[in-house]
Amino acid sequence: MSKEVSEEAPSHGKDYVDPPPAPLIDMEELKRWSFYRALIAEFIATLLFLYITVATVIGYKKTADPCSTVGLLGIAWAFGGMIFILVYCTAGVSGGHINPAVTFGLFLARKVSLIRAIAYMVAQCLGAICGVGLVKAFMKSFYNRNGGGANFVAHGYNKGTALGAEIIGTFVLVYTVFSATDPKRSARDSHVPVLAPLPIGFAVFMVHLATIPITGTGINPARSFGAAVIYNEDYVWDDHWIFWVGPFVGALAAAAYHQYILRAAAVKALGSFRSNPTN
Repeated sequence: MSKEVSEEAPSHGKDYVDPPPAPLIDMEELKRWSFYRALIAEFIATLLFLYITVATVIGYKKTADPCSTVGLLGIAWAFGGMIFILVYCTAGVSGGHINPAVTFGLFLARKVSLIRAIAYMVAQCLGAICGVGLVKAFMKSFYNRNGGGANFVAHGYNKGTALGAEIIGTFVLVYTVFSATDPKRSARDSHVPVLAPLPIGFAVFMVHLATIPITGTGINPARSFGAAVIYNEDYVWDDHWIFWVGPFVGALAAAAYHQYILRAAAVKALGSFRSNPTN
């Protein structure tokens, strides 16, 4: 992400400059090496994300003694920690999306073009398939025996509950992404330093704590799709639509809430501060 906040005189604090909205269709992107470099970064990041996290899930399930493995808390840390690491590593190259729902939310906010959004989603899904494929190649017997790390609606929960969990979980994630990377928030609340990957990774961790018992926690269509493709059992596909519809609806709600409600309030507050900086 380019630097969007500039310094003014100390008496006026920080100001911000919003980048222009991304064009809906930008064919010029296809001529730039930076576009393809970003696709490679998204592919590799999603591959690594799925490899580490699904391997953690399989390692947890392969033993009957939960005290000898990382446990559900460790699984949540694996997902949140990997997002923190990978967003930190790739933010300067591709923006560090690693999730079609995040890409969709940023597209709705006009942060990326339609071409880039679609290309990112394809790269993310391919990376997820390859990442889970590596887990199966290295841990084949345990992988097949322990569900392949695939998402599905757990016994005792209905489809409506699972869909709601995915919507709310993705809302938390995408809302955090917008808040952690908003230049207007940085200008208004300059006393609150934010390392963006940290709250994003922590949001993923917290959502996993709440929703692992319900769906295994999707909130990332690429993660769910990659695991389903490699495991490829009928029951995994039965409710697979939940892991696309839920995250995309959650991303839509988060983008609308942040861009049209919170951000409008931030503009008003910052305008008041600039007109009377002694407040």
